[in-house]
Amino acid sequence: MSTQDQNPSDTGAAGAQGTATQDIDQLSYEQARAQLVDVVRRLEAGGAGLEESLALWERGEALAQRCEGWLAGAKARLDAVRGSADPEGSAPSAN
Repeated sequence: MSTQDQNPSDTGAAGAQGTATQDIDQLSYEQARAQLVDVVRRLEAGGAGLEESLALWERGEALAQRCEGWLAGAKARLDAVRGSADPEGSAPSAN
């Protein structure tokens, strides 16, 4: 099957998903969180069709992963600062 024989909506959906993921990769934590809150609100409100609901769900998953990535990075930075501030180690002594 050539690319000309493919359903345009098939390639469009894949292209749109790729674009959506690329724009998510550029978001700050605050931006991603705000968009995730909006996605959840829209899903909870109902009224969207199946395709729109699935697209919202997928975007919400990607936004949640972006937020988790930011939080993991922040935790790593804090752990690094704590480790460098306490060169002896912060493990409590066993008495």
